[in-house]
Amino acid sequence: MANSVSKPSITIEAAQKAIAAAEVKAREIGVPMCIAICDESGVLKAFSRMDGAALLSIQISQDKAYTSVGFGMPTHGWYDFIKDDGPLALGIPKTDRLIIFGGGYPIKEGNAIIGAIGVSGGHYTQDQVVAEAGLAALA
Repeated sequence: MANSVSKPSITIEAAQKAIAAAEVKAREIGVPMCIAICDESGVLKAFSRMDGAALLSIQISQDKAYTSVGFGMPTHGWYDFIKDDGPLALGIPKTDRLIIFGGGYPIKEGNAIIGAIGVSGGHYTQDQVVAEAGLAALA
């Protein structure tokens, strides 16, 4: 019986590739962003704060990545998940580092979650577009 498990994890090269693609999209829409990539365990792997990106977006982008990898779902999925459940809607948003609006996505390779991307700096719909561009670079 083994006492350990092997888990696939995003490479630094892939993380940097996703960040570069996200930066291109952020420049295209004219919104400076913070872009965070975490590994499969939620640990920050790579990060970019574009010139002019908001200070508060640093932590929010990292928390979006953390939320996505921690539950294996995009951050925007949380709202629909909790909106009609009173106790959950009142309690879960108080969880440290949990973000329930768009801009965070798990990064998958096959069926395995190898990391996540989190983007913050614009309206959450803009953050989603930029994060999706980062994901597309890894497809």
